[in-house]
Amino acid sequence: MLIIEAMEKENALVSGRLVNNSIWTKGVIIMVKLTKRVWASFLLLGLVGQFAWTIENMYFNVFLYNTISTDPNNIAIMVAASAFVATLTTLLMGALSDKLGKRKVFISGGYILWGLSTMAFGFISVDNIAAWFPAANAVAAASAVLIVMDCIMTFFGSTANDAAFNAYITDVTDKDNRGKVESVLAILPLISMLVIFGIFDSMTQQGRWKEFFGIFGIMVLVTGILSIALLKEKKSEEKDLPYFKNLIYGFKPSIIRENPLLYLALCAFCLFSIAVQTFFPYLIIYLQNYLKMDAYAIVLGIVLIIASIASVVGGNFIDKVGKLKFLLPAAVVMLAGLVGMFFSRSMVEVIIAGTIMMSGYMLVTACLSATIRDYTPPDKVGHFQGIRMIFAVLLPMLIGPFIGAAVIKNSDSTYVDLGVVKNVPTPSIFLAAALVLLLVAVPIIFLKRRQGHENNLGREAQ
Repeated sequence: MLIIEAMEKENALVSGRLVNNSIWTKGVIIMVKLTKRVWASFLLLGLVGQFAWTIENMYFNVFLYNTISTDPNNIAIMVAASAFVATLTTLLMGALSDKLGKRKVFISGGYILWGLSTMAFGFISVDNIAAWFPAANAVAAASAVLIVMDCIMTFFGSTANDAAFNAYITDVTDKDNRGKVESVLAILPLISMLVIFGIFDSMTQQGRWKEFFGIFGIMVLVTGILSIALLKEKKSEEKDLPYFKNLIYGFKPSIIRENPLLYLALCAFCLFSIAVQTFFPYLIIYLQNYLKMDAYAIVLGIVLIIASIASVVGGNFIDKVGKLKFLLPAAVVMLAGLVGMFFSRSMVEVIIAGTIMMSGYMLVTACLSATIRDYTPPDKVGHFQGIRMIFAVLLPMLIGPFIGAAVIKNSDSTYVDLGVVKNVPTPSIFLAAALVLLLVAVPIIFLKRRQGHENNLGREAQ
């Protein structure tokens, strides 16, 4: 059997013994075994977490606009504040979980508080705020309360999911199975959108916000309680690491030089995410107002289902072929889909092009996510979740939508929304995203060359 990664372990003398879900033979690790229990934790915590993030990313804006204030500045402030809090929280709490040597307490406790804070949104209204703060401007106060609550909810969610759960995934997987794991995790956001759009969206249209937030809040809360019994964390002592000094670890030039493969992968993920954010925020508006597709939900449903299947099937080949070898072809598939979307006008054409685009998207996500986990220092897994958030969320959300907005504003296409003339997203957003995606080839090429060089050095050393 080919040994991918060799690690000595004290007192591991029994051939084939299972230790911490790893198979050890004569003191050497052969592979990490993903048990049914581990898979159950991935799927339950991953999917329910995506339910909560889908609501935060797609429905809080609608809730604010429909029930409290139509001022777009409030939405802009809420989105920016949430992105900042998510990144900072992941950095701080990820580093803390590293220092304490624990993930479970952050995951389970975080999900419980995440669920409670999600339920709280159902009680925010102009009338309630007016009753609680009679001297204040009710609309302004309700908007402020909603923004603050979004930040609180994001703090708990980022602690539980972005920091601890993502670090836990890295802890219990290895280089031989991360491609398969990430291909499954990549489809969970899409499944989340399908479930919420297909089953629960009507509740928001009917104004049943308290029930809507209550259902998903309880779901997240119960998941946190179940995770107490589900998660099995290996015993680890608190590490003697200066916490605040450790926070800047990943920003040090010396650390960047020591981990070139990791930072090249992060740069590739950043450019890839910018390309996605160039078109994704405007996708539904484009389908509704440019292509005039009333049945856009059916189109998205078909695309997401087929692309999810393609992602799972492709995930079985990622680990066999190699993540970096699979990465460029996956990016080319997404690029072809973006170009196809630029030319597509009919429902059938959009379904075909959209399926190609989203299949490539999920496969690139799986490859890059797994690659980042491979190169993350094992003793700094939690800390680097915060670094990952900067590259994968903060920078793309600050850059990508503005590229898309600039493309849209330079077009002559408009639509009327509530009596206000607004610019319509045009097919050019997909072309702009394709151009940004081309830039991903630069760090990928350097990444492959650097990995090849290090592999050669390793063989020479052997």
